[in-house]
Amino acid sequence: MTNAFILTLSCPDRLGLVHAVSGFLLDNGGNIEEAAQFNDPATGLFFMRVRFACDADCASLRTDLAAFAAPYEMRWQLHPASEAMKTVLLVSRQGHCLNDLLFRFKSGLLPIDIRAIISNHRDFYQLAASYNIPFHHIPVTAATKAQAEAKQYEIIQAEGAELVVLARYMQVLSNDMCSKLSGRAINIHHSFLPSFKGAKPYYQAHDRGVKLIGATAHYVTADLDEGPIIEQDVARADHTDTVEDLTARGQDTESQVLARAVKWHSEHRVLMNGHKTVVFK
Repeated sequence: MTNAFILTLSCPDRLGLVHAVSGFLLDNGGNIEEAAQFNDPATGLFFMRVRFACDADCASLRTDLAAFAAPYEMRWQLHPASEAMKTVLLVSRQGHCLNDLLFRFKSGLLPIDIRAIISNHRDFYQLAASYNIPFHHIPVTAATKAQAEAKQYEIIQAEGAELVVLARYMQVLSNDMCSKLSGRAINIHHSFLPSFKGAKPYYQAHDRGVKLIGATAHYVTADLDEGPIIEQDVARADHTDTVEDLTARGQDTESQVLARAVKWHSEHRVLMNGHKTVVFK
């Protein structure tokens, strides 16, 4: 039985890496269906993503890959292409990103398996029920933050979540939570970073008479809104726009940017490059 796999890797750049990887796959009966690579002169690192078909099973491929990769100092991951990524969504009281992700998931547009929705408010329990997805209401206050995050993490672990999406979850995660979710938590920020930070960004934008508004999807780190950026986009604005106009246009942009980031991450197209990312679109 032929299976499809996605291999991602990074290592110090050197001559012959594409040839070596291709040769390894050929020796293991792999047929390359899609490949992309990038070498970064600034860091001296080589990055590659390969989708290939092969009769071998995942466990034996991983064993052979470990032996192959060691001399090259490769950091690598191998995933069956058919496996949807188990995902948990976090949300507060703004539902545009949540609603968009749920619709795309249900429509088969995202290769994810949404296992649970966690919120510090009850607003979207009916929306979750309409998609037959478990909804967990976990209130958060300054006094209960640690206990609330412990409950959240327990759910994330119980669901085997490989991805956590902060779909406008308006609570700052603790350093400990950020560390536990490193590389697998995506946040959507309501501006084209760096820009208007803090509360009511569209009011700030309107007050400054901006001509562009935007959104940024990035990985969550302990440095607030400073994580590696996956995707950004902007929308035009002019003097006729009201705050409501900017808010509506901004929320549309947020939804699209977050959806693209989730899609690329779940298709294993995003590789970490220090504080930046390599995205094989």
